Amino acid sequence: METPQNIITQKVKDFLIRQTFINIATCDFEGRPNVAPKFLLRIDENSIYLADYVIGATCRNLKTNKKVSLSTVDIDTLTGYQINGNAAIIEKGKEYDSLLEAFHDKQIQLCVSRIVEGIHKEQRHHSFETSLPESIAIIRIEVDEIVEIVPTGEIKRKHK
Repeated sequence: METPQNIITQKVKDFLIRQTFINIATCDFEGRPNVAPKFLLRIDENSIYLADYVIGATCRNLKTNKKVSLSTVDIDTLTGYQINGNAAIIEKGKEYDSLLEAFHDKQIQLCVSRIVEGIHKEQRHHSFETSLPESIAIIRIEVDEIVEIVPTGEIKRKHK
């Protein structure tokens, strides 16, 4: 049963679990926006964890502005979520090691899934990455607000 302080409901978790990537919007010190897809690692009651293996503008922006907005949509139901909060980069320690292992496991699952799908469709994928990049940034987003957008245009907001 969900407690009142948990902003990420089971409905939102179930939706997000079906996503492999989620878009994160950040902004630098001068107000220039950046949006980039990141690998979705883990979700708990109040936080979302992403892996960034490019380590570019997103991480640079988070050093000066921790405010972020996540975005994802299910094309079949035309339902989507905007998730707003504050981000922190996890760089070392037990939590980092655990999330790095989760990233490795999810990366292998994605590769296997793409291969199987390609065989069924008699279609080739040009890239099947199975090794970890040298550097991975783990981003933890403490969620403050979830906005659900449904096909009718109705917007439902939930604040922490």
